[in-house]
Amino acid sequence: MEKVLNRFKNVRFDAPRRQRWLVTSRNVLLGKEADKGLIFRLFMYLILIDTAFIYVKPILYMLTTMVKDAANLLDPAVIWVPRSLFFGHLEDALRLLQYGQAFTISMTVSLSVAVLQVISCAIAGYAFARLDFPLKKFWFICLIFTFIMPPQATILPMIIMFKEFGWINTYWPLIIPAIFGHGLKGALFVIIFRQFFSTLPKELEEAAKIDGASVFRVFFRVMLPISSSAIIVVFLFSFVWNWNDFYYPSMFMFGTKEVPLSISLSRLAASLAAEAEQAGPSIFAEPIKMAASFLIILPPLIVYAFTQRWFVEGVERTGLVE
Repeated sequence: MEKVLNRFKNVRFDAPRRQRWLVTSRNVLLGKEADKGLIFRLFMYLILIDTAFIYVKPILYMLTTMVKDAANLLDPAVIWVPRSLFFGHLEDALRLLQYGQAFTISMTVSLSVAVLQVISCAIAGYAFARLDFPLKKFWFICLIFTFIMPPQATILPMIIMFKEFGWINTYWPLIIPAIFGHGLKGALFVIIFRQFFSTLPKELEEAAKIDGASVFRVFFRVMLPISSSAIIVVFLFSFVWNWNDFYYPSMFMFGTKEVPLSISLSRLAASLAAEAEQAGPSIFAEPIKMAASFLIILPPLIVYAFTQRWFVEGVERTGLVE
């Protein structure tokens, strides 16, 4: 009889423990909220790792290929990790790209366009967000229309216009449109600034106007200093897109030897293809291309490595993630 009572007591007291254990296990696996459980986090990490691998794999292949010598290139067992490091392909890529000159041109054009687009697009975005002027909605619709219009539809009139100005085979067709908020992705940058200025409280402007500040003083002394997040986003977008742009430089600078890196890479690939047609394919063509590609993407990677924290915060504050 005592044994039966003892078993009954054990079952009676083990049931709450078992229930608490089940509740604790469920909270750990599923979480009290939908995005707090272990299963959800493992699923998110799996997606993020797969997505990161898609982007990192080409860079890893580029790095491992450009440091292979002839023995590693001909060895079928060497795929990712070479047995020795060879930096001769980097030297060949530097020479074929004319890297010093092309880097200076790319940096000058990209920085100039980025700074000019930040200023002009900020002014236009502030006007669309805060000011009242005739046909405001009509001009904003025109802005949206320029954003969705493909550049191939306007490139021929632009070439004819810049040819009349005598700007073909110069940098002016790439820099001058940025003064007026145009250029590569200019409409998008105006929209970003408009979205940001629309979220700021009106009391800031009202207080400045009470103190007698004009519209320009309100913009440059009050609104622009607090828009650092939008400025960082627009500057980085403009810099990287102009750095990597091949279409516009190829249209306006097709007859000059002083070209940015995007055109130099295309000419390098063309010269290697011509050599392959004359002397046959070479095992060094691909490593040289990988080395040249690495030299081109290295400056934007360095810029992003130092500014990624402000860039992510700026994207969140400007509403691009909504």
